[in-house]
Amino acid sequence: MSAHQKTIRLTMAQALVRYLAALRIDTPDGEVALFGGVFSIFGHGNVAGLGEALYQYREQLPTYRAHNEQAMAHAAIAFAKANMRRRMMAVTSSIGPGATNLLTAAALAHVNRLPVLLLPGDIFVSRRPDPVLQQVENFQDGGISANDAFKPLSRYFDRIYYPEQLLTALPRAIQVLTDAAQCGPVTLALPQDVQAMAYDYPVEFFSPPVVKFRAQPPAADELHAALELLKNAQQPLIIAGGGVLYGEATEALRSFAEKHGVPVAETQAGKSSLAWRHPLQLGALGVTGSPAANALAAKADVVIAVGTRLQDFTTGSHSLFGQAKLLSINVNPVDAIKWQGTPLLADARLGLAALSQGLGDWRSSAGWHALALEQANAWRATVDTITSQREVAAPALPYDGEVIGAVQRSSIDSTVHDIVVCAAGTLPAELHKLWRTSTPGGYHVEYGYSCMGYEIAGGLGVKMAQPDRDVIVMVGDGSYLMMNSEIATSVMLGRKLIIVVLDNRGYGCINRLQQACGGAPFNNMLEDCLQGPLGAPAIDFAAHAKSLGALAENVKGIAELEAALQRARAADRTYLVCIDTDPKRTTEDGGCWWEVAVPEVSQRPQVQAARADYEQARGNQKV
Repeated sequence: MSAHQKTIRLTMAQALVRYLAALRIDTPDGEVALFGGVFSIFGHGNVAGLGEALYQYREQLPTYRAHNEQAMAHAAIAFAKANMRRRMMAVTSSIGPGATNLLTAAALAHVNRLPVLLLPGDIFVSRRPDPVLQQVENFQDGGISANDAFKPLSRYFDRIYYPEQLLTALPRAIQVLTDAAQCGPVTLALPQDVQAMAYDYPVEFFSPPVVKFRAQPPAADELHAALELLKNAQQPLIIAGGGVLYGEATEALRSFAEKHGVPVAETQAGKSSLAWRHPLQLGALGVTGSPAANALAAKADVVIAVGTRLQDFTTGSHSLFGQAKLLSINVNPVDAIKWQGTPLLADARLGLAALSQGLGDWRSSAGWHALALEQANAWRATVDTITSQREVAAPALPYDGEVIGAVQRSSIDSTVHDIVVCAAGTLPAELHKLWRTSTPGGYHVEYGYSCMGYEIAGGLGVKMAQPDRDVIVMVGDGSYLMMNSEIATSVMLGRKLIIVVLDNRGYGCINRLQQACGGAPFNNMLEDCLQGPLGAPAIDFAAHAKSLGALAENVKGIAELEAALQRARAADRTYLVCIDTDPKRTTEDGGCWWEVAVPEVSQRPQVQAARADYEQARGNQKV
């Protein structure tokens, strides 16, 4: 640096925190901090260096204490998702199990293309205390630590060996975190001795420019090819993926659909892109899709995939719309070229706008438009019927669809004010079909990684991002038992959640899949598991939640559930309601084939029959 450049002497950790605290973004309401704070569980490896720095800058960059490293990272990721990737959080842990506990969350953020800055402590660069407590030793490479496991799970990884390295590493990290195409987890491994080292940093480094989120316009040649494809289409279908929401393209989507008469189906990540009552809203697509969306997908001649990575649940393992030509509008070139489709590398909003302008007065065929309106309207009527059920004849138990209806009835206008949070099991399928929302972001389901245990921690992150809206966490008993610790954090922070636990006494979703593949019920439902003399435990979820500081109750039936939800909405803290549900019943309407490999050799006739069905279904796949 120049001899005349003004400097400030800081430890590496102090410089890191000061830089993060200085980052700002523009919003309609003015500039706000890019980072909403730092989740931290201190331990050996981050408490002395980074911990001291976070304390020093706690007014500018708040630090939140959690109860589980994976959970706090889930909360940070959910915060970013609820902010449409425009704001984010950092997460720091100790060097050993604290760091490796973050790996699942890193994978989740990577798959879902969501930003989170991971700051795990690391071993000593000096090697003086080698091996240090919790160090994972590699006998072939002395430079490897547990943090190297983050490399395949990170969009950008760096290990800070010298304090001045931050001058390069931090701008690179922020570029990746805020880039529409590269967005995902960034890991900066922080050796604990380097955290405490000082350096004379340029003062101007801590006045970074306001972060800008770039929107890429389409290239002229790709736009021309896309227009030629669409102008010859009679029966087009739009798939709205998460990129519609993250690209703030919901209005562009609505305008395009209306002007050109193109129906819209939504992925899990893209659900809430178009209001549920819109006449051209076909609902969910794919394995967890509506009959309206899947029927038109099978007949479409051109599919316009907007901001979706086209995972197997969306495409029915490449069998759902094998006859259609594909046009992919995406900021990520890897996603844009999938299925040998026509790529339009562009921001969702700018891509749709350019297409609409180039198409002029072109519209889908009159018959196709009429069919879309008819099918969409019929599906909305079916949803109303399913979710309006209030009574189940004893001894039968309610199922997820009826519980979803009760949750939505408990609000004056849940389609505007509520945000539902979920992640794994049966519920994502039922919510994808049945949850109704008119507000972008009103549906928050992590289904890219389908991570059990995300739900409650994710709900906390959503509430931190959207404190004025009711956050409804819907979770099965299996996921609840995997990770529930952040109930205590939500109470401690005063971030109220409404948690609805659907107790079907086991892993009901995977139990049904097991039997659909010809398997015998085994090791999924509690009654089918190996047990000791005391048998399976009778778990009181309400009592457990109360022990963590929440209000809670167990209910029987839909009527009791509705009354309890009114109490939950009026409560001053996190409130859990648990209801027993049927593990076998699901919404029969909709859905499509999903490839799950069935054993080629088995003595069970059920498996043999399932294998024959599997081989037949594979014939419909588009390669």
